[in-house]
Amino acid sequence: MKLENLATEKTVLPAAQRSYMPLKTRISRNIVFLGLLIFALMILYPLFWMFISSFKSYQEIYTNVWALPSEWHVENYALAWEKGIQNYFLNSAYVTGFSILLTVMSGTMAAFVLARYRNRWIDAALLFIIGGLMMNPEVALIPLFEILTFFNLIDTRWALILTYVAYRLPLTIILIRAFFITVPKELSESALIDGCSEFGIYWRIYLPLSIPIVITSVIINAFYAWNEFLFATVFINSSELKTIPSGLMVFRDALRTDWGVLLSGMVIASVPMVILLIVLQKYLVRGLSEGSVKG
Repeated sequence: MKLENLATEKTVLPAAQRSYMPLKTRISRNIVFLGLLIFALMILYPLFWMFISSFKSYQEIYTNVWALPSEWHVENYALAWEKGIQNYFLNSAYVTGFSILLTVMSGTMAAFVLARYRNRWIDAALLFIIGGLMMNPEVALIPLFEILTFFNLIDTRWALILTYVAYRLPLTIILIRAFFITVPKELSESALIDGCSEFGIYWRIYLPLSIPIVITSVIINAFYAWNEFLFATVFINSSELKTIPSGLMVFRDALRTDWGVLLSGMVIASVPMVILLIVLQKYLVRGLSEGSVKG
């Protein structure tokens, strides 16, 4: 009987504590919740308006701005795809995919070396990499253009791929290195005793353990490469090789009066990154918390 009363007290006590939560605490929590709700609406409503307006005709966009479409023009998406979004979409996918592959592969290997070994050259390399975080893209635009012209890479996809890799490597290395530092040394020592090579330690121990931070790096680099505008505009001249950010400018000029089709193209350009973030959001939070906070 006493045990039953004790169990009842344990289950009732937290609920009682919640019911007697101080008024000041409840007000502050509600204010924070209200602020986050307003912030979410500020972000989501423009996306919602763009999506709804992409189904409207030209006249309805101007005459009925805030309401739902009276007639849903699904053909706007087919027309946008035929007018050029298809090429821009495929170019962005090509550039983004190769940029992520090269950045993550190079970044994990460099982070492994910087986390495993300590000497003055490693420390100097780490300072050099940290300095790369401070490099402004606009400052290096002219030197980069001259270098790419010298190697005959202007107006090629590799002009964007190599530039994106160079600019995203520092952040990728810093994030993954911070995670690698937390890996227990006993794991690598046991692997060495069993005859595993350094590359084997990297491939079989460090890389599988770092999946969350690697996926975090993939998401961050994907958003950068997919949405980058400055280099994509300067280094690519032909319309056939333009990515979505720079291609939408041409698309807008070509369809200056057909805003429904233009908005459809913008929705198509936004969908891949939205899906990527929704699918991998748990890895993004986990990777940042386990990687960048530790170390």
